[in-house]
Amino acid sequence: MHDEVSIEKKLPNRVDGTLRKFALRVPECIYKCSGIIVFGKRIKSLVFSTDLSIIRNVNADAIMAVYPFTPQPVITQALLTAADIPVFSGVGGGLTQGQRAINLAMFAEMQGATGVVLNDPTSNEVLSLVRHTVDIPVVVTVARKETDFEARLKAGADIFNVSAASDTPELVRRIKDAHPDVPVIATGGPTEESIMQTIAAGANAITWTPPSNGEVFRDIMAAYRDGKPHP
Repeated sequence: MHDEVSIEKKLPNRVDGTLRKFALRVPECIYKCSGIIVFGKRIKSLVFSTDLSIIRNVNADAIMAVYPFTPQPVITQALLTAADIPVFSGVGGGLTQGQRAINLAMFAEMQGATGVVLNDPTSNEVLSLVRHTVDIPVVVTVARKETDFEARLKAGADIFNVSAASDTPELVRRIKDAHPDVPVIATGGPTEESIMQTIAAGANAITWTPPSNGEVFRDIMAAYRDGKPHP
């Protein structure tokens, strides 16, 4: 009988370029979650941003491209052109409703989005029509305790995206207790402690909000004003 082969799990040296070494990194604790598998790819971290410069300079696994204006195909196309990781594209559900949200979902799929995201106010009727229109995952945002998760799943939700501020861990736990096999993305909050609480509640993937361009620039410009090199 042959001895079992010992597999070394230590990671090799990191490989970075000189110029791209300065980039945003998601909190390491996010990688403790299980991840969701979409089209054969495991996704643990999603960056919540539509800023192209951030999207090109962050090590997240995917992009949560949801913004507070009516979704526009030209914005989706710009994001997909710039991104080198999967994009989950917002297609409405709040201000944008009905047939327009359905059309936007279809356009997003044709443009190459990995998934479409419907906001919390989306009716189950529209959700069902989107599900029958596209062949990519339909992500439904959860923002309220009153959400009927069973009805959402019957209408066609593939993934829940929990964004309920301080109530997020509680809602994640409720979903997982009733539907343990349903993929759940959730906002992790501002600290490693809040991220770990959300993961402990059952979140499979974490959405991380990066600092803005202005916040990143603040430290750089402070260094330049002191005659110091780029941080």
